[in-house]
Amino acid sequence: MRVILIGPPGAGKGTQAARIREKREIAHISTGDILRENVRNATALGIEAKSFMEAGRLVPDELIISMIKVRLSAIETAKGFILDGFPRTLRQAEALDVLLDGMSLCLDAVLLLEITDDGVVRRLSNRRVCRLCNAIYNVVTRLPMKEGVCDACGGEIIQRDDDKESVIRDRLAVYHERTAPLVEYYDGKGLLYRIDGAGQPDTAEARLESLEAAKG
Repeated sequence: MRVILIGPPGAGKGTQAARIREKREIAHISTGDILRENVRNATALGIEAKSFMEAGRLVPDELIISMIKVRLSAIETAKGFILDGFPRTLRQAEALDVLLDGMSLCLDAVLLLEITDDGVVRRLSNRRVCRLCNAIYNVVTRLPMKEGVCDACGGEIIQRDDDKESVIRDRLAVYHERTAPLVEYYDGKGLLYRIDGAGQPDTAEARLESLEAAKG
């Protein structure tokens, strides 16, 4: 099963990807994680990417695609993969098509997690994160046992700058401008499946099961 997860920030892509990965034992490929890993390990691609990041510039699509290609060639992707955070733009989607075609691979589904902008703001503005281990909490639904202290590691729990409402609204504007056109692109290919991002966490896996049943 080869799947792409798309949707606005805060739609639950990471949560859904983790559930799908655990149940199906397929690789979860997060472009953010790949980028950080390459920079941390000082790979040739990571060193080049770091130069753009330190200059406050976006990492070029060509570099991201190269990192994705290396990751897709790894043995742990043999059973399939979930792409999370990529593609973000139409140009990246087209480049991914070329990459997959060259590897004789094809996508099975693109899952669109839908949630309103106000729903995203509510969800993300209530989120808190451990400064040390990145464990996630919520001021409404999941408080730590001790206020301000992570249950897992004892680290300080903070609100990230990008979880503040003004920043969230800016991120949503970028999403609607750059990423939303992917919906039409993948819908035209017959690969797009819509999922309620505000619903139960197991909805994406249930949808995949129904797709597999339909394909026989």
